[in-house]
Amino acid sequence: MGISIWQLVIVLVIVLVLFGAKRLRNVGSDLGSAVKGFKSAMGEEESKKDDASLLKKEEGDVIEGEVTSKTTSEPKSKE
Repeated sequence: MGISIWQLVIVLVIVLVLFGAKRLRNVGSDLGSAVKGFKSAMGEEESKKDDASLLKKEEGDVIEGEVTSKTTSEPKSKE
């Protein structure tokens, strides 16, 4: 029970009638520029985090990471 193509066409026609093609084009370009700005801001934030982690590595601080498996240094006892 998904949305059929005809339902999408009807919704698109109603939106075009209510807002007009020019206004929708402006909204689309505004939305596109907002998404680009968001992506670039996230990229800058990631690069700042990478730079900060490199500085921590050079200073000898604790490096954050993900543990993928657990190993023990104790020998297993035979039963």
